[in-house]
Amino acid sequence: MKIEIHEGFPETEVIINCQCNNESIQKIAALLQGTDEKLSGLKDGALHVIDPRDVFYFDTVDKRYFIYTEHDVYETHLKLYEIERLLPDALFFRSSKSQVINIAKIASLWPDIAGRFEVVMKNEERVIVSRRYARALKERLGLK
Repeated sequence: MKIEIHEGFPETEVIINCQCNNESIQKIAALLQGTDEKLSGLKDGALHVIDPRDVFYFDTVDKRYFIYTEHDVYETHLKLYEIERLLPDALFFRSSKSQVINIAKIASLWPDIAGRFEVVMKNEERVIVSRRYARALKERLGLK
C-alpha cells in the first residue's frame, strides 16, 4: 500500500485508488469517516464532548450506559447498538452483551477458563470478552 500526504489544501479530501473495493478498503473508509464523529457524555452535571478515539470502552449497568476514557467515566443516552452503528467497525468491537471495546486501546489479553478472554486495556483496566465473542476478537486481531 502506498500512502502520500500533501499539505496546503483548503479542505481535507481522501481518495482511495484500489484494484477492487474489498473488505479491507471498506474498513479503511469506515475508519476515516468515523473520525469526525463526536460523542456526548454527562459527568458531574456537565455535558462533555468526547472524541471516540479517546474512548477505552462502553458499558451498560442497570439500563444505564457509560463511556470509559483513560481517567473518566461519563453517562450517555446512547444504547450499545446505537454506538455500534455510529462508530467505525475498524476501531470498536462488541465484547459482550454489555460492552463494546476500543481495539486500539488493548494492551494485552489472556485466555480465561471457559473460553473467555481477559483483556487488559492501556489504562490497566481489565474487561472480559465473553466466550460468544472471543473467536471474533481473535480473528480481528489476526490470532489463531
